[in-house]
Amino acid sequence: MVSRPPFRQMYWTPAQQLAHLTVNGASLRTGDLFASGTVSGSKPDELGSFLELAWNGDRPVALSDGSVRTFLIDGDEVVITARSNGSGVPIGFGEVPGRVLPARS
Repeated sequence: MVSRPPFRQMYWTPAQQLAHLTVNGASLRTGDLFASGTVSGSKPDELGSFLELAWNGDRPVALSDGSVRTFLIDGDEVVITARSNGSGVPIGFGEVPGRVLPARS
């Protein structure tokens, strides 16, 4: 795990984000995905993007496998997970994995 951004400190709740999206006529259907954008906290382990974590490449980030990165490289895998304790019962949202692929020539 590289970072744990604190979504609970966001200014807008997910319900307010949904209302903001639709109040001006945007249509949403069941299963549509919307996102908050980058979520960052004030502590070093709460930064929400790798660019922030590496201070724009000035501070290398140590990964769990012992490697060090300042930017993601081809072949790196990023996994996003989430969990909520909103009602006192933890709910997991599963994993969203992605792999950095080389640019097409």
